[in-house]
Amino acid sequence: MEVSIDLSKRYSYADYLTSIFDNIRCELMDGFVKLMAAPKDIHVEVCSNIHGNLWNFLNQNRGDCKIRIAPYDVRFPRGETANNVIFDVVQPDICIICDLSKIDDNGCIGAPDFIVEVHSPSNTKKIMNYKFNLYEKHGVREYWVVYPKDRSIVVFLNKDGKYNDGTVYEKGQIPITIFENCSIDFSSIFTN
Repeated sequence: MEVSIDLSKRYSYADYLTSIFDNIRCELMDGFVKLMAAPKDIHVEVCSNIHGNLWNFLNQNRGDCKIRIAPYDVRFPRGETANNVIFDVVQPDICIICDLSKIDDNGCIGAPDFIVEVHSPSNTKKIMNYKFNLYEKHGVREYWVVYPKDRSIVVFLNKDGKYNDGTVYEKGQIPITIFENCSIDFSSIFTN
C-alpha cells in the first residue's frame, strides 16, 4: 500500500521520522511540508566552496565547533523538545554549531550559531521570510543568504534577538563575525 504525504496536513517531527517521509527531501515549516528539489550545479559548487573555506578555518582554529551540510536536519523546538511537539525542521545548506550538546543522532536541536542558505528558484519569498524570522527568533547569530544568479551574498547579524538590515557583498573579504580573524574571499566562493 502506497502512502502519500498530504501537503495540506500539519506534521510534527515525530511524523517526519516515520516511513511515509522515507526518500522524500523536505522541510517542515510550522508543520507544513515544503518539498525540496535537487539543487542545481551552481548551488552545489557555491556550497562546496563556502564549506571548504569554513572547514579549513574550523579545523585549524575552532575544534569546539562543528560544520554540517545539507541534508542535515535542524529542529527548532518551541519550548518542549519532544518529537511530537516540534513543527519546524529545516535543512540549511551549511550550518555551524558551537554548542555541541545540541547535536544528536538526528541532527541539531536548537539554533546553530551560523547558517548559510543558497537561494534557488524553488525558494519563494514566503519561504525565505519564514526562515529569516525562524532563525532570528531562535537566535542564529549569523545568517548568510547567497544569490548565485546575482553573484551576491547578504549577511545578517543577530543582536539582541533582531537581525540587522543585512550587508551585501559582491567582492572582497566577507567576515565571519562570530569568529575572530575569520573571513572568506568572495572570489573563492564564485569561482566561475
